[in-house]
Amino acid sequence: MSRLAATFESLKAQNKTALIPYIMCGDPDLGTTVKLMHALVDSGVNMIELGVPFSDPMADGPVIQAAAERVLVNHVSLADVISVVAKFRETDTQTPVILMGYLNPVEVMGYDVFAGKASAAGVDAALTVDMPPEEGEAYTRLLKAKGIDPIYLLAPTSDEARIASIASVAGGFVYYVSLKGVTGAATLDIDSVGSKLTQIRQQISLPVGVGFGISDAQTAAKISKVADAVVVGSAIVKRMAELGHEPEKMIQSVIELTSSMRKAMDQA
Repeated sequence: MSRLAATFESLKAQNKTALIPYIMCGDPDLGTTVKLMHALVDSGVNMIELGVPFSDPMADGPVIQAAAERVLVNHVSLADVISVVAKFRETDTQTPVILMGYLNPVEVMGYDVFAGKASAAGVDAALTVDMPPEEGEAYTRLLKAKGIDPIYLLAPTSDEARIASIASVAGGFVYYVSLKGVTGAATLDIDSVGSKLTQIRQQISLPVGVGFGISDAQTAAKISKVADAVVVGSAIVKRMAELGHEPEKMIQSVIELTSSMRKAMDQA
């Protein structure tokens, strides 16, 4: 059983929802990323979504765009991100790690090389935002052959046919983008999220995570009642930007947020 599947199974037995923070790898530096990953686990998160920097992150709002720009100034590459996962795995062999990014860096490295290196480092899943299932057969096949789950996105506008298409190729869990827009946008309509998840679950048996627009403990708790996982990105990356020049204070600020979310989710 994969780390992802085992984690979801364990949480389900405890009647808990997974908390998945997103952080941009290399922000403010690679060593701090590894420290932050361990601190996040200690704060109660269940999986980590590690951002791969890219110059044109089309699904991301200004907060995560700015993080990518900060990291690219330091020439952080996909190979560096994979090396961070390998370093994390030296002392944590249990927490699932999901790489979240865009296709261009993978194209440059090569699908087969990426799948091999990511698997060897201990990557559990890859969410490649701009790789649609219609064009991703070879890529998805290589990932699955190396034990890496391909994570796909669904949106409020996804119809029955699209949900069925994703169901045929997705692994690990499905990521539901809870609003029409980019990361860090708008206010969530919890009822509409719940209704859409009901529709998705009629065709998909995998766990369903919800992300985009979750910025505080109260919202995380509400989403945890209807989702299998809560993904939090911009709210975390914003704190990283504010305190990146003081890494220890930055880590403390981030884990205060995730700890509060974990507590609220468990009480919901």
